[in-house]
Amino acid sequence: MELSLSCWNFGASPVSVVGDGYCYPYPMELFVKKKIKKLCYAQFEVFDQSGNLLLQIDGGVWNLKMKRIMRDPSGFPILTLRGKIITLWHKWKAYEGDTTDEDNIVFSVQQSHPFQIKKELHVFLENCKKKVPDFLVIGSYTSLSFKVFKGHRLLAEVKHNFTLESFYKGKEKYRVKIYPEVDYAFIVALLVVLDENDTP
Repeated sequence: MELSLSCWNFGASPVSVVGDGYCYPYPMELFVKKKIKKLCYAQFEVFDQSGNLLLQIDGGVWNLKMKRIMRDPSGFPILTLRGKIITLWHKWKAYEGDTTDEDNIVFSVQQSHPFQIKKELHVFLENCKKKVPDFLVIGSYTSLSFKVFKGHRLLAEVKHNFTLESFYKGKEKYRVKIYPEVDYAFIVALLVVLDENDTP
């Protein structure tokens, strides 16, 4: 996954969901590592091309609900992701900081259809009260690779580097191409949601 001049998308308007500080005027390539720590507990770490830690996400399952907390490198909570386990639609909500107060919803995610072969997620800013999603996540038939769109604008591409060896070791990797002025924390949050939806 190479970043060329065609990725720059000069003059593009910022797409800020989690925060303006996660938007850069140039394309970025990120590397996401997932580790299974124990049953129902996973950790994600996000690095730039220089190996600098940008984000970390951890959490598990409590009271039949999934909870993941996104933190900055110092451990400060940025976003809390909550998903319901027993639901055909795999609904998730993202809250600001480490709260789950409904007044602090940043965005919500749900499958476009409860029974899917090709993964597709609808993303709504704040709560799911609109019929038309603000963002669309289009996955593939055979892997966890996906693309994120806002209308016809491509925001990010995610490639899932899957091997049987890494799977058995409880370690998986993703490569993420972020287009200019796109909130990379938002894209990583969608990656976590799609990954968790696919986890049995």
